[in-house]
Amino acid sequence: MTNFYLIRHGETDWNLAGKIQGATDIPLNETGRAQANATGAKMQGRAWDVIVSSPLSRAVETAQIIASYIGLGDPRPVPGLVERNYGAAEGLTGPEVEALYPDDTPVPGRETRGEVQERVVAALHELAAEFRGQNVVVVCHGGVIRAMLHETTGTSFFHERIINGSVHSFHHDDDGLSLVHFNDPLDALTDDLTLPDFEDQQPLERRD
Repeated sequence: MTNFYLIRHGETDWNLAGKIQGATDIPLNETGRAQANATGAKMQGRAWDVIVSSPLSRAVETAQIIASYIGLGDPRPVPGLVERNYGAAEGLTGPEVEALYPDDTPVPGRETRGEVQERVVAALHELAAEFRGQNVVVVCHGGVIRAMLHETTGTSFFHERIINGSVHSFHHDDDGLSLVHFNDPLDALTDDLTLPDFEDQQPLERRD
């Protein structure tokens, strides 16, 4: 069994402004660096084996900060963990996107949720084969984590907000991937596979 701990990168100025980032490479701001430090600090004292990240700088820097707390070297960039490409919507706010592309109007160049889910799951399967039985820290993005939540809970939409610096744990074994904890408290490396009930969650504003 391989344990994955998916962490959302720290805040950026586009997060703060409510802009859609996607594949646009926006760096951390000072709040984001503080969030990365706080996450790293609470991960100390546990046996972490390897750290990987999305190749985007906001994820790489978050991973570098966390690695300095948990005794690991530079994170390995994994292209399959990059944030969803939102195409022409990148750099816009939610209301601006709705005004330009109302209802179900296609957004040029936007990656589908299914495409994101497929590549993220494939990337984690490859990592699980390479690091079998280890605790793998994965620094990535809200859209990537949401894709994993869709994969492991069987829900069509996952509306709970994924905050900057939050940690979400998953197991990988011969049966595939399973969710352990949404917002993992990191009080133990647990084998508890009890899933929370997400069906009644109300939609929250997204800030991937």
